[in-house]
Amino acid sequence: MSKVIGIAGNRLIEAIDYLHGNPADYTQTELVLAFQKCGAIPLILPIDDPKRASLYIEQIDVLALAGGQDIDPLFYGEEPIPTLEGLLPIRDAFEIALVKEAIRQGKAVFGLCRGMQIINVALGGTLVQDVNQLKTTHLKHLQAPTKECFKTHHITVKDEAMMREFLPSSYTVNSYHHQAVKQLADGLHVTAVSPDDLIEGFEDKVRRILGVQWHPETLWASYDEEMTLFKYIVEKL
Repeated sequence: MSKVIGIAGNRLIEAIDYLHGNPADYTQTELVLAFQKCGAIPLILPIDDPKRASLYIEQIDVLALAGGQDIDPLFYGEEPIPTLEGLLPIRDAFEIALVKEAIRQGKAVFGLCRGMQIINVALGGTLVQDVNQLKTTHLKHLQAPTKECFKTHHITVKDEAMMREFLPSSYTVNSYHHQAVKQLADGLHVTAVSPDDLIEGFEDKVRRILGVQWHPETLWASYDEEMTLFKYIVEKL
């Protein structure tokens, strides 16, 4: 029986170029296709009242959280700094509820980029609001204008990590983020780091949580190991 992957959706508040300016709920096509190619059934979970999170989680086997806006720092007890970018607090609130409910129901959770960060926030961790404000950061973590389909920096994957089943210890990734995990939430374990020591991956084997800071959905068409990541999520997480 095919696994059902619930992908938490984003919301386009004002669609200028299409839909006659109407709002739209969506997720990245590449993410949908990746799960379909692994034999899973992806379902997009539209933003809703956090109180209804349990109803959505009951319908799925794995919760997947994608990239997107900055996360409102009020959710982790901080005020916004001047370089904070666009927020969508209703998305944050719903995804935090989804993560908590998925864990309560014993469902696996996968997060990429912002998705990894929202898992950390949902479980009590904090974020670096802008990595460019860190004196220790010397890499370009937001690689634009270089496209996401290209890899731009190395990471080191720890030997004990679940990801070592399909990735080497030294690996290269794309990088499209200006925020990062700061204080890691209790129960999560760092599995990958960048050369300037930002957290690029974490996991919790007991609760079946896996997070990566890069964007594998834009790489799988060119790199087999990225598709192996999605197969792992569908078949083993």
